[in-house]
Amino acid sequence: MAVIPTRTTLPRLLRALAAGGESRPPFPRRGHGRAPRSEPARSSSSLAAAAAVAPSEPEMVGSRGLGMEIFGVKEYEDYRRSLYGGITHRALLVDAVGTLVVPSQPMAQIYRQIGEKYGVEYSEDEILNRYRKAYEQPWGRSRLRYVNDGRPFWQYIVSSSTGCSDSQYFEELYNYYMTDKAWHLCDPNAEKVFEALRKAGVKLAVVSNFDTRLRPVLRALNCDHWFDAMAVSAEVEAEKPNPTIFLKACELLGVTPEDAVHVGDDRRNDIWGARDAGCYAWLWGIDVHSFKEVAHRIGVKV
Repeated sequence: MAVIPTRTTLPRLLRALAAGGESRPPFPRRGHGRAPRSEPARSSSSLAAAAAVAPSEPEMVGSRGLGMEIFGVKEYEDYRRSLYGGITHRALLVDAVGTLVVPSQPMAQIYRQIGEKYGVEYSEDEILNRYRKAYEQPWGRSRLRYVNDGRPFWQYIVSSSTGCSDSQYFEELYNYYMTDKAWHLCDPNAEKVFEALRKAGVKLAVVSNFDTRLRPVLRALNCDHWFDAMAVSAEVEAEKPNPTIFLKACELLGVTPEDAVHVGDDRRNDIWGARDAGCYAWLWGIDVHSFKEVAHRIGVKV
């Protein structure tokens, strides 16, 4: 059976026929004690509605919606290796917050801890709830939150979350999230894996919704040199899931979108956005659980 490129509706169509006869920002955005990353917290009814239109997990695995659970992931990846000299992709695009790096402490805890000396009295739970409400609101007239250093946006978020508009408080909090104290690597074996990928000829780029602090953050963690390029939303002026940011990353690496696979932890921003750009996409924590596994799927031994 031939592999027919299509959207994620193909697996459902095939199943129907068979029944009748295949990507935080500098202030954390998701996880326990943190605000959601790109989508607001949803009620059970809204989650049910989303489930009605979103493909199930097997339909999403390892493709741009090719129905790989029907055609076979291994067979297709073997096919791509035969085309590209032993590897499935010539470039790896990596999400930052939640995939490459994670906050070292819950956002609300830091907001509260630093804010106590500035008169912040809200509990961590209240700060988190207020953060979520503020983060879900339309940001002025712009579709972009992280413009340049993102200060106006984060000043709004901090004051809304804590009730404190003290400029010294904001500056201390803002600068904290530019240090290695605020972040740590999600995968401790990442450096070894990325070295192996680059030696195998795979180009690497970070693709992230972040303000201009991302570069100093990665320098502070001593991992900025792992990558050949960075596509940061504040610099590209496009935020995931806008395909523009993925296309810019491919341009910087000198590859076509179909040569690249993106790895990220957010289904909407990372998976859907990458596929709309023509890239392949793997969901961190579902399709792949470590960068060693990413390398293995690409065809590089670590």
